[in-house]
Order: sequence, then C-alpha cells, then structure tokens
Amino acid sequence: MTATSAPARAKQRPGDLWFSGSALFAGSMILATLAAVALFLIIQSVPALTATSADASLLTTDFWDYVWPLLFGTVWAALLALIMAVPLSLGVALFITHYAPRRLAQALGYIVDLLAAVPSVVFGLWGILVLAPATQPAYAWLNEHLGWFPLFGGEVSATGRTIFTASIVLAVMVVPIITAICREIFLQTPRLHEEAALALGATRWEMIRMAVLPFGRSGIVSAAMLGLGRALGETMAVAMVLSATGTVSLQLFTSTNPSTIAANIALTFPEAYGVNINVLIATGLILFVVTFAVNAIARWIVSRRKEFSGAN
Repeated sequence: MTATSAPARAKQRPGDLWFSGSALFAGSMILATLAAVALFLIIQSVPALTATSADASLLTTDFWDYVWPLLFGTVWAALLALIMAVPLSLGVALFITHYAPRRLAQALGYIVDLLAAVPSVVFGLWGILVLAPATQPAYAWLNEHLGWFPLFGGEVSATGRTIFTASIVLAVMVVPIITAICREIFLQTPRLHEEAALALGATRWEMIRMAVLPFGRSGIVSAAMLGLGRALGETMAVAMVLSATGTVSLQLFTSTNPSTIAANIALTFPEAYGVNINVLIATGLILFVVTFAVNAIARWIVSRRKEFSGAN
C-alpha cells in the first residue's frame, strides 16, 4: 500500500500575488489608522487628565468634573433616541418585508436608504426651524398636565430647543441604519419556517412573532447598538438644535439641558487655546472609548449569532 502523496500546491500567478498583497495592505491600513487615532488622543489627553482650573479656563475644578455632564448628556440623548428609533425601525422593516406589496416595498427601501444619505446639517436645520417650534406647545401641555412626573417637570423652554428635541432629531437620523439592517435580517428568515407556522394555523403576526423575530433577535440587538454608536458621535445636528447649559438634568423640556461631547467640541474648539485644547481632545478620547466599546459589543453579538437549523 503506497502512501498518498500531498496534493500539489497551486502555482501563484502575479495577479493573485498583487491582489492578496493589496487586500492585506488595505486591511492593515484600517488597523494602522485606528491605532494612530488612539495614540494621538492618548498623547494629547495626558496634560488634561491632571489639569485644574488654574491650567485651563474650561475647568472649574478638574477634568473629570468637566467631562461628567458631557458624558451624561451624550449617553442620555443617545438612549432617548434609541428608545424612539428601535420600535419605529422594526415596524418599518417588518412592513417592507412582510406586509407591503412588492413595488411599495421597493420604493420604501429606496427612501430609507436615501434618508441615510441626508447630511446632518440638514437635520439640524429642520430640527431648529421646524421641529422645535412645532413641539414646544406639546411640551407645555405635558408639563402642565403631567408636571408631577420627574421627566416632564421644571420650567418649559420657550424655544423648544431641548434635549428631547435633539433626541428626536437623532432618532430620525439613526432610523435608516437600524431599518436597513433589520430588513436584511428579516429577509434571511428561512422560508420553510414561515410556511410551517402559517400551515399550523398561525396568523401573519403570530408567524412573525414565532419565526421571524426569534431568528433576527441578535441582529436586531446589533442593529440597535450600531445606531447607538451613530447617535453617540453625532455633532452638527445636536450642536444646532440643543440649547445646552452644561448641567446634569433628567428633565426633558427645560432650557437647562446637558450638552454632548461631540457638540461641545465643535462649539468650543475654535476659541480654545493652550491646555484647553488638550481638555477637549481628552473629552474626545472618552467619546472614542465609549463609541468603540459600543461597536465592539455589536460586533460580538453579531459573531455569536447562530442560524436556525433547517432548510432555507
């Protein structure tokens, strides 16, 4: 009995070598760019971490007292936006994939994709010129009738430029991202699972609840996390809409609103000098870490996603 010989290795052509080398270089550049940005932020942030009010005019005591309200406002606005965006995105994605006629579904899909391409400054103009004046009477009504609830208490802003208005703008901006991902996840649901549920007498909603949503649960979570990452880093729309005072407050309709890190950097950096620049870069490092953590969690959830067994 003769030993089996090892299979001959395919000859590498010049085109294959060039293509594999280019792909390796492109992938390495992503890591190199991310490492360069992180290194720049860390080096420039070191002087700010130990700075006091005597070193930087932006600080009242130290850096952590300065960044805490900004971090709170960033997370608070993003969470409010996510609470509004996720149910709407799920509804739109389910309507496109399981309820709408084919032509209408295609048109809605194009509109959703087009909405993601609208510049953030356009959303900011819409928020400050249209949304804020339109929602101010509703804020006043909620404050008058439900002011006992902590979120609706306080003195209502006369302009409507509140943290809740900024959150609505953020929700509109992240809806296309979450909708597009959920739409693709729902379309991957095995057809036999849907047909089996319908054959057993389930209604369309029961079929979605038993077959579609369980299949796409981890994809929905990852889509929400990616939308959260976009909301955390949004700058111009929030800077244009939000009337910030740098305080920590859970009240949604007052004029004393916490700012966000990205908006604060955009508004303060042109006039910053000396250690103040390092302070703003250090706040950017905090935002970088938070955003990176959110996207890493999303990728981890996606990587753990297990397909349903059965025929597709």
